[in-house]
Amino acid sequence: MAAIENRYEFVVFFDVENGNPNGDPDAGNMPRIDPETGYGLVTDVCLKRKIRNYVEAVKEGEPGYRIYVKDGVPLNRSDAEACNHFGVPTDKEKLKAAKKKDDKLDEKIRDFMCEQFYDIRTFGAVMTTFVKGALNYGQVRGPVQLGFARSVDPIMPQEVTITRVAITTEEDAENKETEMGRKYIVPYGLYRAEGYVSANLAKKTTGFTQEDLELLWQAILNMFELDRSAARGKMAVRELIVFRHDSSLGNAPAYKLFDLVKAEKAPQVTTPRAYSDYTVTVDEAHLPEGVTCTRMG
Repeated sequence: MAAIENRYEFVVFFDVENGNPNGDPDAGNMPRIDPETGYGLVTDVCLKRKIRNYVEAVKEGEPGYRIYVKDGVPLNRSDAEACNHFGVPTDKEKLKAAKKKDDKLDEKIRDFMCEQFYDIRTFGAVMTTFVKGALNYGQVRGPVQLGFARSVDPIMPQEVTITRVAITTEEDAENKETEMGRKYIVPYGLYRAEGYVSANLAKKTTGFTQEDLELLWQAILNMFELDRSAARGKMAVRELIVFRHDSSLGNAPAYKLFDLVKAEKAPQVTTPRAYSDYTVTVDEAHLPEGVTCTRMG
């Protein structure tokens, strides 16, 4: 299939109830927060992980939908597959020599990796083996980019004391009946993330297709459904708002489209505890010419 021909921007609203959406390992796994404003944060890396996990689950074993960045698989192992496919060594000096013999080797390896791995086709990747081997396409810039998610209102993380009756050691068992622990939760938070899909990069680099795009929307809408844990509480994507441009380069700046989307608390609500405490609106009357809006979820 051909690469997509239209530019897109999108806004995702998701919420958490009595869970930790994205703990910070440098702060004792406390929910990430902007210390100046109290707004909660979720990293782009966290959201991409959920998307990768969903795609891997629903497309398991299908050609062209493997995941490059995954647990337990060294990146160099996947890189070596491309070299083996074209019969070239991974050794730096030998790879340079092979490149001199075939001036299209960079593009061939890039195209092979993009064809094999959905997340490279989507988000791009830095493929360390190829960078060290002095190949130009060791770094691929993906057409889909996500920013950090930020809560609509300030959050109030709570540190909750928990107990367990299973004692760790025999020595401890002689001195105590329970062990104490702690976990962080956000009682409730509605988060907003914004993203971009570049048709220009899809055509020039990864070949990201319309079929890939539809899978991306599906993965975003369901990214928490196959990734449950007690630590994350109840999380759900509430709405995906997609802006489609009539052209590949776009018909309006992204910020103007994002400014059309508002999430506001109901007048009587002071402390939100449910999605129904908010109203999400899109000012479609002021959509720029050549841009259409679709609301999903």
